This record gives sequence, structure tokens and C-alpha cells, in this order.
Amino acid sequence: MTVSLRNLTDADAGRWDAFVNAHPDGSFFHLSGWRTVIERTMRHRALYTFATRDGFLTGVLPLVHVRSRLFGNSLISNAFCVYGGPIATDDESYGSLVTHAESELERLQANHLEFRHRRQSSLGWRCRSDLHATFRRKMDPDPEINLKMVPRKQRAVIRQSLRNDLEARKEQDVAHFYDIYSESVHNLGTPVFSRRYFEALLAVFNSCSEIITIFDRGKPLASVLTFFFRDEVIPYYGGGVAGARPRAAYDFMYWTVMSRAAASGYLLFDFGRSKLGTGSFNFKKNWGFEPEALIYEFKLRGKGAVPDLNPLNPKYRPYIELWKRLPLPVTRILGPRIARGLP
Repeated sequence: MTVSLRNLTDADAGRWDAFVNAHPDGSFFHLSGWRTVIERTMRHRALYTFATRDGFLTGVLPLVHVRSRLFGNSLISNAFCVYGGPIATDDESYGSLVTHAESELERLQANHLEFRHRRQSSLGWRCRSDLHATFRRKMDPDPEINLKMVPRKQRAVIRQSLRNDLEARKEQDVAHFYDIYSESVHNLGTPVFSRRYFEALLAVFNSCSEIITIFDRGKPLASVLTFFFRDEVIPYYGGGVAGARPRAAYDFMYWTVMSRAAASGYLLFDFGRSKLGTGSFNFKKNWGFEPEALIYEFKLRGKGAVPDLNPLNPKYRPYIELWKRLPLPVTRILGPRIARGLP
């Protein structure tokens, strides 16, 4: 039977998410809620399309049209996410979604089309596997077994953090989280997303997200926004203030997330994406996680080059250093206008 394509509507969201949950390559970043979050807070068009065969949903394509004066015109599946390329139950449905994405590339006159995968496809597009890695590992319900999976040196840091009288609180709003996270990324020279973006994430994914904030004698030091999908726990956005590292608040925070999730029956810890050669990459390796290269595939329109929106790119170093010197309140105002173009 032939494959038909349809644009996602609110009425289709349940079918879409059921498909994602059932598909072996489905991820949290394929869920329909991202369409709502991105359109509501980033003002980009979310061109979410699904394939059907004889009325049954057979594939999904979470595609976002990102237009930025600073960073160009692109189509990404899925923007602002680690994974999210098209998934399908059969080759014809997958091919129909890819062909549709290619036609959107021409129709919208975008510079390139990007699919984000954990594994390389057979499309034959230009591929970058040297930019990002993800870190994923199974967990055990027994915290002592999980602790033994951590290398000895880092294990000692975790044990010390447990003796520091730190307190982990589950919070219902983004107030502490946003203050901490915006300061953390400012120190890295990175523009921060809007507070409204994080509020939308909590609202849309209210049944599968939480914020954990770490306090030291009443002072918030670190905070993380975590998502839950199937049997996975995904601490996705996290940061800390200047006093977090000396008190091992980062280590206490991620150990708390891991321990609580394992005790609740989750089986896999997804430590998220990090750029190769960065501090966060090394931090996750120190926990004993093996990096898994992410495969980002690009279809270029015309003779353009594969984009390299990478803070390690030397041409961005002067801007990063300048951003670090700006007052924090200023970066909270200007940052979201820039960050929405960095998907």
C-alpha cells in the first residue's frame, strides 16, 4: 500500500507519541511536545510530518525551520535536541519522509538540511561525527553497584560530596534553576535560552520532567532539568554557580539524579551531549561513561559548506571572551535573542 504524508496537528499528537514510544529508535526528542515548545518560545516553524499506510502511522519527521540573521537558514531534525532524525517502520515510509524533507529544503530555500542520529544512515550525505558525543550507560537498582561503575578517583569525589551536608530539593518552578543555569553558561561565554523556554519545557512535559536543585546551608549551588523517557533518565540542562565545584555540588547533583532514578526502576542513564575537547566531555568520561560519537548528516543546497557553529571554532573565540565580560543581567536580556538561532 502506498505511503501518505500528513502534517502533525494537535489531534494527532497522541498517535505520534505512541509511535515514538514503541519504535526502537524513538527518543524523548522525537516527542510531539517539542513542536509546541519550539513554536511557542523560539518562533521557528516546526514542520512536523508523519507517514501513514492504510491508516496506520509508520514514520515521523520532527523538522524545524531555523532562520537567523547571524547563523543562517537551516532545516533541522530535530532542532535544540541531541537526537531526532526521521524514524519509520519500513524503508518506503522512511524514504518518503526524507524526500519530503529534501523538497522542503528547496521550497524554503534553506542553506542545508540536517538530521541528527546516534547511528549513521545509508543516505550518503555529508557527515560530521567529530563534533559531539553522547554518554549512555545502564544502571543497577543497587546504588553500591552503580558507584563501583565509577572510576576510583571520581568515586572518591562522590563519596566526599555525600559528606558535605548538601541538600537536594525537587522544585516546581524554574526560579533557582534559571538563575544558576544562566550564570553557568555565561561563565562559558554562551548565550542563554529564555526563561520562557524552560517554563514551556516544564509545562509541556510536566509528567516526565523535574528540576533538582542542590543547596549548601540554604544557598543554591547547582540545578538540573531532567527528563524521563521509557526506561531512561536524561539530565539535560544543568549548571552551577562559582561555589559549586569546591563543594562537589555537581557530583552530588548527578549522583542524586542517578540514584533516585535507579531506585524508581529506570534502567539507563543518558548523560547528554558534549562537544569533544570540552570540560563537560571530560567530566562525563571521569564518571566512567564511554563517549558515543553522534552522527549529524547534512544535505547542502548549492555549494555551501557544512555549518560549524562550534565554540571551539577559532573564529568565535573573540566573541566568546567578549560575552564573558558582559554583566550577567545584560546577557539574560540579550542571550535569548541570540540563542534561538543556535539550535
